[in-house]
Amino acid sequence: MKDSINVSKENYLKAVLEGEAEGRQVIPAMLAHWLEVSAPAVTMALKRLKRDGLVEVGADGIVRLTAAGRETAYRTALRHHLVERMLSEVFGMEWHEIHDEAERLEHAVSPAFEAKLKEKLGEGGACPHGNAVLPESPAERKRRGEVRLSEAAAGRRYTVASLQERDSKLLSFLHHAGIGPGLGLRVVSQNYDQTVLIELATGNSILGRPAAEAVWLRPERSF
Repeated sequence: MKDSINVSKENYLKAVLEGEAEGRQVIPAMLAHWLEVSAPAVTMALKRLKRDGLVEVGADGIVRLTAAGRETAYRTALRHHLVERMLSEVFGMEWHEIHDEAERLEHAVSPAFEAKLKEKLGEGGACPHGNAVLPESPAERKRRGEVRLSEAAAGRRYTVASLQERDSKLLSFLHHAGIGPGLGLRVVSQNYDQTVLIELATGNSILGRPAAEAVWLRPERSF
């Protein structure tokens, strides 16, 4: 578990922003899990964020960003996105190694360096995990024809469009399973126990629901 001192307010705000973009109602227990801190640490952090006018916590326990909190979170998410692209496109780091490094470096990016990164890389474009600055909502992805691996049709072939990147251990697991952005796979079966059997270039693999929900697919065209 991480020391709460090492988890800045920007980390909390970005986590709420990402959760909202994924269509979740963010509660303190989620933040504790995502940021790997204790429940008391989250309670203290939310008190400070409320005091600073960056979040609101409703009677239902849901954490919501204020306009000021959303702006701060977006700036952090943009820096994270730019650092990930720099590590990949400039320094050639592998996609599954980048997230934690970007988490550390995003807080050290000055406005001048951020401007240079934008000039070099552009603000658009996908990160090495296939995501825009903010993950799009599930509804937006589905309108574009994408589907979660956990919901993909058996017997069809797909290309991996993007990966949910919050959990670096999950990214490492997917990499070792042979799953990565731009790679192809075939869904063999959606199983009763909520696992998914997939066929990869390296052989067959079985994924549990949490991993399968983190993988977004684009159907391959049939000719």
